[in-house]
Amino acid sequence: MLSEFLKDYLPIMIFLVLALGLSCAFVIINLILSPKHPDPEKLSAYECGFEPFEDSRMEFDVRFYLVAILFIIFDLEIAFLFPWAVSLGNIGIVGFISMMIFLFILTIGFIYEWKKGALDWE
Repeated sequence: MLSEFLKDYLPIMIFLVLALGLSCAFVIINLILSPKHPDPEKLSAYECGFEPFEDSRMEFDVRFYLVAILFIIFDLEIAFLFPWAVSLGNIGIVGFISMMIFLFILTIGFIYEWKKGALDWE
């Protein structure tokens, strides 16, 4: 019984040991070889592209959020289109119509972003 268990699960155990060993090795190599004196820009509190404000409640441009929404829209679209395209022959017309509804909803979101001016960056 033990030999059959080892026969079935030995490749998985070898894979886990190798993955754990490589992960630990990469972390240790990074700790040894990484620079220990980062520049002041890296140590600053904000790395988002603009200088920190004196008041944390100060308003900033809403286009940052619009760009984030655009990213989510197109990221979701790509994440769902690839599996759909692979299995299109198996899911038939119902799958095709449901994906067209999904793409229509994403197109409405894209048109909303376009009308709000998220694509017109100054």
